[in-house]
Amino acid sequence: MKQPVEFEDRIYSFGALFVAANRIDTLLERSLEKFGVTSRQWFLSICVAHLFEKPPTLKELAKASGTSYQNVKQVALKLQEKKLMSVRKDPIDARVTRIAMTPESETFWAQTDPDAQRFLDRLYQGISAEDLRVTRATLDQLLANCDAMEERETI
Repeated sequence: MKQPVEFEDRIYSFGALFVAANRIDTLLERSLEKFGVTSRQWFLSICVAHLFEKPPTLKELAKASGTSYQNVKQVALKLQEKKLMSVRKDPIDARVTRIAMTPESETFWAQTDPDAQRFLDRLYQGISAEDLRVTRATLDQLLANCDAMEERETI
């Protein structure tokens, strides 16, 4: 097997993104297991709580979280079973389904916050603020490139 140092930087970075995502997901799943939620449920809750001023639609949430409408709906319904999210038809337009946090979810996520902070502290240990800034800029550009690629496919 070739050693990663032999790969071109783009190839290495591309593969490393997948490996890092899988490993982070596995570690996060283990960390969240004691709370009875999955990493996808945790991430969807963060998106609803922090990315929107009002309860988003399933379509808006799918776009923001980078996944499909069906996946968002499935995860949201699981969270609704746990009383950590509400999935309701929009009162003005019944064709639209909106997702919102529940009062119970605020208490629940506040209990998980210390563990989440420890997880992030350990994950980013040894990474400078400057390296994080560059990483953020690089990821922003990768996401913008993905958006452009998706737009070209639909035209």
